[in-house]
Amino acid sequence: MTVRALRRPARQGRRGLAAWAVITALCALLIGCATPPQPWESRLSGNTLALLGEVHDNAAQHRLRLDLLRRALGRGWRPAIAMEQFDIGRQRDIERARRERPHDARYLIERATATTPGGKPGAGWDWAFYEPYVALALAYDLPLLAANLPEADTRRIVHEGTAAVFDPARRAVLGLDRPIAADWERAQEAEIESGHCGALPASLLPRMARAQFARDAVMAEVLRRHGAQGIVLLAGNGHVRRDLGVPRWLADLGPRLFTLGLLEADNDETPPAAFDATLRTADAAREDPCAGFDPARLERQGVNHAPAPSPAR
Repeated sequence: MTVRALRRPARQGRRGLAAWAVITALCALLIGCATPPQPWESRLSGNTLALLGEVHDNAAQHRLRLDLLRRALGRGWRPAIAMEQFDIGRQRDIERARRERPHDARYLIERATATTPGGKPGAGWDWAFYEPYVALALAYDLPLLAANLPEADTRRIVHEGTAAVFDPARRAVLGLDRPIAADWERAQEAEIESGHCGALPASLLPRMARAQFARDAVMAEVLRRHGAQGIVLLAGNGHVRRDLGVPRWLADLGPRLFTLGLLEADNDETPPAAFDATLRTADAAREDPCAGFDPARLERQGVNHAPAPSPAR
């Protein structure tokens, strides 16, 4: 997650879109109505690698995306489900929890995220938003895959580089042994700077960008390895962008990729063209994420996300 500057009011020309987003969000939250079918939903089938974005703390978006998945499964699609919310080192915990309690989503989350046996789910995510996806995977007996780089590894990459986490063979598999295009690196650094309130020291941006590249490369490798029969990645919008995120590591798969951005009505910074399709909702109610933001603490920790929610990314 990242933080960003204070949200600006919706522009005059976006009032109709903002009104539609509010109506859609109220419908989803208060009435429980289904998302209207979209013309691109046929892409959620076969061996598609579908990257479905989110603003992590937006409840309306989670409801809309869950609706889409339920409809696709109802049509007979049986993809694997990969989730940014689970670290790749916890895959054995996921499998063990499924053997022990095959239909208990909450138990799986506890086993796959708690730092101590019997502990509470790991911090950093509102698991009430993600439990329905886990339950859906269990109900349909779909593969459920951890997709994220652990935070400890992310910190090491920020401080020491990718060689501190991956050996040469692993870097080659992930594609991290190849130079990053200059325009791609500049764009990723600009996104990180904007997403952290414009308050980070310039020296930190390249290091955080390389950590973000590593996270995206790891997610891409999970999709490539497990996506022969179709797969869904549930991740933040930044990870599913074609111009910056996971798709750039999967460019050779071409038409098999489908990306959906779930954007908030007031977000006029993320270009819709970065996705194959977009849906918009009203902004989630949240405090100013930049209030109390401490870039010095972030630099000391060396993490590539801050604890506050990301309001539009």
